[in-house]
Amino acid sequence: MTVSPSPAAIALGAALRDARKQAGLTQLQLAELAGLSDRTVREIEKGSGSPGLAAVLTVADVLGMRLELRS
Repeated sequence: MTVSPSPAAIALGAALRDARKQAGLTQLQLAELAGLSDRTVREIEKGSGSPGLAAVLTVADVLGMRLELRS
C-alpha cells in the first residue's frame, strides 16, 4: 500500500528545497553537512518516504531554518 505525501510534508519539503538552492548547495552537499544520505534529503524535499523528525530538524538547522508549531 502506497501512502500519498501529506500537503504539509510537501510544503515543508518545498521550503527546505528552496532554502537549499538559495544557499547554493546540492542535495549531496546538504546531506554531507547534515550527516545524512542524499536519498534522505531527496525524500524530505519531496515530502515522501519516512524520514525521522530528527533528520528533518537537522536539515532545517543546517539551512539556518527554524520550524514552528502552531495550534
